[in-house]
Amino acid sequence: MTSKLARFLLATAFVLSVTALAQTGSAAAPLPAAPSATAPAPASTGGTRVGTINIQEAIVATNEGQRDFEALNKKFEPKRTELKALSDEVDNLKKQLNAQGDKMNDEARNSLVKQIEQKQKVLTRSTEDAQNDYQSQQGEVAQRILQKMAPMLVKYAGDNGYGVIIDTSNPWPNGPVLWAGVSVDITKVLVDVYNAQSPVPAPAAAAPKSPGGAKPTGATAKPAPPAPAKPQGTESPN
Repeated sequence: MTSKLARFLLATAFVLSVTALAQTGSAAAPLPAAPSATAPAPASTGGTRVGTINIQEAIVATNEGQRDFEALNKKFEPKRTELKALSDEVDNLKKQLNAQGDKMNDEARNSLVKQIEQKQKVLTRSTEDAQNDYQSQQGEVAQRILQKMAPMLVKYAGDNGYGVIIDTSNPWPNGPVLWAGVSVDITKVLVDVYNAQSPVPAPAAAAPKSPGGAKPTGATAKPAPPAPAKPQGTESPN
């Protein structure tokens, strides 16, 4: 869902949120239209069961996550279009330099090289700014959902005898779990618990495939970065 740094920060925030709730028994900000969310989350009851959860998948799979990440993607669509147009412009100038550079006089050739370098700098800077802005807003959406999800997880764990629940968002060797069976995974269970207490309805089902063969966009697609392919450096003159 995010870069390695964003995944690390998300996982860290999740651990801190759940740890604080388990120790103090206090809930995060109450979830609208959910009466039970105002009650404090129970402290650990010393269960012995072990469970796993992919917290990133859980956040994205909630009705609220699907709605908000889809809205974020649509918000950044004009920026993707703008960056794609600028990237194409840089590529076309490079092709022009490669095809005609040896036929140009020094002044024309140097002018074209300078133009490419300037547009390349703008593209690189704009791409980085867009990626940072997108990931920042993506993190805000995830953190907002996480703050409401954490007390639900603590309550579910306490009610069902869990002594530990491990996040599997990062696969081994980057994550702590070498292997875990599907029977101990509670990702879908927690998503169902969250959706049951959330006022956000399930997204509309994807429309059937049209006779023309156009593939509809699914409502559960994971968010994608706003930037085009990483720009290439300016080719030096021959």
